[in-house]
Amino acid sequence: MAIQKVLVVDDSKTELMYLTDVLKKNGMSVRTAENADDAFKRLAEEKPDLILMDVVMPGQNGFQLTRAISRDPAYADIPIIMCTSKNQETDRVWGIRQGAKDYVTKPVDAGELMTKIKALG
Repeated sequence: MAIQKVLVVDDSKTELMYLTDVLKKNGMSVRTAENADDAFKRLAEEKPDLILMDVVMPGQNGFQLTRAISRDPAYADIPIIMCTSKNQETDRVWGIRQGAKDYVTKPVDAGELMTKIKALG
């Protein structure tokens, strides 16, 4: 299944713009959310093929949100890639345990991100 529709969840406008640009250049349609509430609204409107998830956000953090999404039967099949500045191995392991399929550290390398996305598709 080729990944076409991506939901990017990040509270940084700069990061949202950068990731949206990378994904659109690779032929994907992108929707964005700046927090957990926004993310669930976007999910209800249109189910994406992939979610890129920041960790450090106000309110529910990315680990909590990943766990909530991956445990919801309606969304459990959507792969999630954590995109975060938290670069410790323990953070990566924790992210995968919460349900993420992969983990990329910021600053995000566009080539690495696209390789990981293609591996999911």
